[in-house]
Amino acid sequence: MKNLKIYSYSKCSTCRKAINWLNSNQLEYELIDITLNPPELNILLEAFNQLGNRKALFNTSGVSYRTLGAENIKAMNDDQALEALAKDGKLIKRPFLISSSGEILVGFNEKTWMSVLLG
Repeated sequence: MKNLKIYSYSKCSTCRKAINWLNSNQLEYELIDITLNPPELNILLEAFNQLGNRKALFNTSGVSYRTLGAENIKAMNDDQALEALAKDGKLIKRPFLISSSGEILVGFNEKTWMSVLLG
């Protein structure tokens, strides 16, 4: 399976665990630094549509989230929230993976990744 894209942050232990999992399963992927190149707005919109829940896109334990404030984020409409995510990759729950079929996975859950990426 090719054409996997994984948006990751090198200091994120969950990202490193996910990358190790991809490597151990011999899956090829493109590694993108989420802090330098966050997913574009259209990708985030697709993720929102797939997940049906914008909160699932936010890294709620991160410094950027705490700085912005949960109440401020809650007060945003969907467009404003997606714009904020597109501007600050550290706001996005990671790892953020786009499968070759276009399915988007946020966070690392080995069982889910196995099901989606290995069938």
